[in-house]
Amino acid sequence: MISDITLGQLATLSFTDRPLVICDVDEVIVHFTRDFESYIAREDLWLDAASFALNGNIKCRRTNRPAEDAQVAELISRFFDERTRHMEPIDGAVDALLHIGEVADVVMLTNLPHTAGEHRRQNMADHGLPFPLVTNSGPKGPAIGDILRRAGRRDAVFIDDSPHFISSAYEHAPEVHLVHFLHDERFARHIAPLDYVSLRTGSWSEARPHILGLIGAAA
Repeated sequence: MISDITLGQLATLSFTDRPLVICDVDEVIVHFTRDFESYIAREDLWLDAASFALNGNIKCRRTNRPAEDAQVAELISRFFDERTRHMEPIDGAVDALLHIGEVADVVMLTNLPHTAGEHRRQNMADHGLPFPLVTNSGPKGPAIGDILRRAGRRDAVFIDDSPHFISSAYEHAPEVHLVHFLHDERFARHIAPLDYVSLRTGSWSEARPHILGLIGAAA
């Protein structure tokens, strides 16, 4: 369930005896939705926030008809190829993660085309985030379980916006503290609360002290 490319990256990780925090990137550290909306507008398309999905919600401005799934996949792939290097951080994300990184091992676990991985690492470095970054495909739970095994521990904190990835983490590593970070309220309103989540928030000013509390550090 973990690709060979992801496994190769996981094998390079090293850990201390500090707490472990695993963090998503799109819509948690950097703006995806905002930048993607600007990107597709160049092709006379717009993003309807009718559900927590891209397929079916990317529509033609002239006809209001949804783009075909194949076109959506091509748009997303092209967006990551052209824009990953230049994505902008969400307010408070960089400062919060740097603070957390003073007392914890931080790993960034991101789902995007593996070919865009180096662009993402360069973008994170540009924002001053020095943490190792692993590109993943498919559910994140197996990769999270693998990270915990390599780190030699049973607990960690995992932060993500996707309910599917949060649920996958809970399935494969139920001991992990889950922070459901939903920055864009237009889409957050479609997601029912998950009762196994430690915190649901759209703000790093709330997430930061909560995560530090989970790992036993002062805010």
